Amino acid sequence: MKKTRLLNLLFLLMICQACKTTQKSQQSKEGWVPLFNGKDMNDWIVKINHHEVGENFGNTFRVEDGMIKVRYDQYGDFNDQFAHLYYKVPFSYYKLIVEYRFVGELQRGAPDYTLRNSGIMFHSQDPRTMPKEQDWPISIEFQLLGGLSDGKPRPTGNMCSPGTNIVYQGKLDTRHCIESSSKTYDGDQWVRAELIVLGDSLVTHIINGDTVLQYTKPQIGGNVVHNYDPKIKIDGKILSSGFVALQSEGQPVDFRKVELLDLSDKMKKRD
Repeated sequence: MKKTRLLNLLFLLMICQACKTTQKSQQSKEGWVPLFNGKDMNDWIVKINHHEVGENFGNTFRVEDGMIKVRYDQYGDFNDQFAHLYYKVPFSYYKLIVEYRFVGELQRGAPDYTLRNSGIMFHSQDPRTMPKEQDWPISIEFQLLGGLSDGKPRPTGNMCSPGTNIVYQGKLDTRHCIESSSKTYDGDQWVRAELIVLGDSLVTHIINGDTVLQYTKPQIGGNVVHNYDPKIKIDGKILSSGFVALQSEGQPVDFRKVELLDLSDKMKKRD
């Protein structure tokens, strides 16, 4: 009897391993690319407010345990050192998957609104076009929020617009942030955020498999961003491509998966 159970267990383990191999093979065939390799940030560019591009002040972004970790243990006061970690090349038509979790405590001196708050910036300006004192990139933000364990709703997967606007429900919407319909996620649980970007047409936010927000026509406009190069901020300019970045604004956060499926060739074939 014991021998039979052991053989059955080994058989199940073989099936599970085969399933994992098939899934990885299928993902590779579909063209998914890991933007983060789990080892280093060689393909990424850091830009932190009050610092020149490329300076990773305080080791804000670091790779540990196969994750990109955002930490502030080498900071003193936060001092509005909002930071972003950009992938090295821009994208236009794509699907993006990011898995994240909030950990630890808000850094001393960080604004209250940044509590359990981070984001994925996209259609962003090139970080190398940002002056030293520019606080936020001109971009669209897939905002990531964690629940405050107070029983109150606090959806994640919202849209925020530093230096930009979007068209929502058929009309130009100049609000800085638009809430999604997502659930609230308390504690340090991992959450899967998916973004589907089709150039300057449709943008879709997905949280843990649920579509929570859609909008169109991302474009430069609005305020919030300070100390930018005026040659870059051309209000009304439609954004059809740009850089992808992970955000740091005072709350420790982990990112363990950043994968992208480039849809450019599929869109060309459809046209």
